[in-house]
Amino acid sequence: MSRRRKQGSPAQAGGRSGAAYRHPVPSANDILDVLQARGVPLLLDAVAAALGIADARHREALRKRLAEMVASGRLLQNRQGEYCLIEKLDLLTGLVSAHRDGYGFLLVTDGSGDVFLPPHEMRQLLDGDRVAVRLSGGTGVRGRRAGVVMEILARGRQTIVGRYVRERGVGYVVEAGHGSRHFLVPDAGRGGAQPGHFVKLEIISYPTANREPQGRVVKLLGSPEETPSVATDTALEMYGLPTAFPPEVQEAAAALGSVVGRRDKAGRVDLRQLPLVTIDGADARDFDDAVYAEPSGKGWRLLVAIADVAHYVLPGSPLDQEALKRGTSAYFPDRVVPMLPEALSNGLCSLNPGVERLCLVCEMQVSATGAVRESRFYRAVMRSRQRLLYDEVQAAHEGDPGQRHRLRGVLEQIEHLYGAYRSLARARQRRGALELELPETQIELGGNGRIERLGRRQRHDAHRLIEECMVAANVQAAKFLRRHRLATLYRVHAGPDEEKFEGLRLMLQALGMKVTTQARSRPQELNAILLGLQERPDYPVLATAVLRTLSQALYQPANIGHFGLALDAYAHFTSPIRRYPDLLVHRGIGHLLDEGKPAAFRYDTAGMEQLGRLCSERERRAEEASRYVEARYKCAWASEHVGEVMDGVVSAVTHFGLFVTLVEMNIDGLVHVSALHNDYYHLGQGGLCLVGERSHKTYGLGQPLRVRILRVDVDEARIDLVPDEEAGEPSPRARRRPGGGGSSRERKRP
Repeated sequence: MSRRRKQGSPAQAGGRSGAAYRHPVPSANDILDVLQARGVPLLLDAVAAALGIADARHREALRKRLAEMVASGRLLQNRQGEYCLIEKLDLLTGLVSAHRDGYGFLLVTDGSGDVFLPPHEMRQLLDGDRVAVRLSGGTGVRGRRAGVVMEILARGRQTIVGRYVRERGVGYVVEAGHGSRHFLVPDAGRGGAQPGHFVKLEIISYPTANREPQGRVVKLLGSPEETPSVATDTALEMYGLPTAFPPEVQEAAAALGSVVGRRDKAGRVDLRQLPLVTIDGADARDFDDAVYAEPSGKGWRLLVAIADVAHYVLPGSPLDQEALKRGTSAYFPDRVVPMLPEALSNGLCSLNPGVERLCLVCEMQVSATGAVRESRFYRAVMRSRQRLLYDEVQAAHEGDPGQRHRLRGVLEQIEHLYGAYRSLARARQRRGALELELPETQIELGGNGRIERLGRRQRHDAHRLIEECMVAANVQAAKFLRRHRLATLYRVHAGPDEEKFEGLRLMLQALGMKVTTQARSRPQELNAILLGLQERPDYPVLATAVLRTLSQALYQPANIGHFGLALDAYAHFTSPIRRYPDLLVHRGIGHLLDEGKPAAFRYDTAGMEQLGRLCSERERRAEEASRYVEARYKCAWASEHVGEVMDGVVSAVTHFGLFVTLVEMNIDGLVHVSALHNDYYHLGQGGLCLVGERSHKTYGLGQPLRVRILRVDVDEARIDLVPDEEAGEPSPRARRRPGGGGSSRERKRP
């Protein structure tokens, strides 16, 4: 080791390195070591001297590294330009989450709990900003500790989306989803926008404590009243979802052709004579899985054939890079934003009937009790015998003469699949997977893009049949990769959050149901509670309360199992057309089928960790965009029914009112406490109901309630309701457990 060290080197400053810094750009840890050792804020020159950096080019690289550390919240730069350690300033850093009522929260980087930011602090902030705050000693919403903004480290956005408004000669944009935030728009920057139009705005000056932000219109989206699809356009811009494919990606897809080449089929198992079928909803746009079952001993031979997307989408190619950028397909009432170009997603990789397609097969031997005794993976070429719909398959199975005649060519195959499903369902029941049959809304649009029908999506055993086949294949994929110790992405699902679960336990106990603390770690016990709730008229409300205690499922290489499915290993294998993690799983299986060694796989654990974070984030982004659009479509429908009386169920109780779910339409609205006449109402029974002070009239969780739609704000997705006392008691269908529910696309592949 050299004994010659530059003055102020990390070794002299107390850093971890035993020698002078040898690289032109120091690491963040080395910079932190220097600041920690010096114990005082340092200017750029002092940091450079401490690290022995004199070269102008290297000094500029250091400045950029310091700027990155400030933007990420690892350092703070004070008003004198000195770089400071966050922990020395007693500050907390994180991202701002703005609430539409004007206040916000700091999502603290270290995970130590959110900090409430009152409206006067939020005046200078936007959703997504990275800031440093100091605790004020007070408390805010839900008892959160309150904070004061000390520094804005980095702005989170350069553009926003909202509705253009003009009042008294002044134009401004009301940000979509955050109605309390207005952006002034000078006339020179309105870009032809008319009042009522939704626009994309470039921010030209950010808010301060005393000044509203300003922007200029860079894109006109249109009026949702005239064109309902503007809701989707708005969400795509808000959440930054890529839409058009770059020319090089389109060219790469087109170059693959539209038919399977002779060389592509070489060396594959030939399944073209096997009557594999696809079973999907009527609104399905891509077909990436096909199934086949036949009796085998006392059980079943079950094949799940998945489109071999990995054969066409090669690592590092333009197609691959764009697929990763998107992470997932996003589904909206009026369109799909696919992960892959249509030439692949609806063409060469889609298992359309009657055409040859490449597939990756999971073949399983399923016992009569649903245990998978053996499984193997192999590449194959197939030809789907028929595209089937859930409803027609269920009708044929139940004996409908017309459907049985129409499906006579595959009827035997359908019955074998139901046999395999019943076995798999028994295994699911034994292990205690959560049975959360929650209603979901089906939105059907007419030719003009407006809602033609809005109601609950019906579910039956044909949906569950496909779900169980997909779950079985996903489990075998996870076990196969785990057995070979190959880096991959597991679909993991941790147990319920401790604080949320305790709230659930107290709520259910107040309703007379015993809940043990063990249910938090044992899905079997939590599922037993759900099964006990199924006959209650308020089952959807209580099941939703259970769902809200659960952690969010994620993608990561560290396998912790899947709590909701009660499985110790689970991966996503069955939808590579629309999910990037499935494509990675296919690549891993393909590597092993080619007899590759785990160490030679192009992805390592660290790389998978990063990919898991990206895929999880992009999945959430697509889901949030879909929820935004669905809420606006629901409100657009409700706005056409203002004044009408409908059956509802109280789904949540707060000090300011009741949230009520309209039973037939699965739409939520608010009955404000001020709409409960002739009394003062207060929370009772631990927050489970509102009780009248004089009348003692009670409005409780799960209670049927007939309501009238009072007003609707489509932009903010708010529906105001009032009790319709004159309308009488709710109809019998409001007292029954609402049937069905669940998107066939999402339910199909947990």
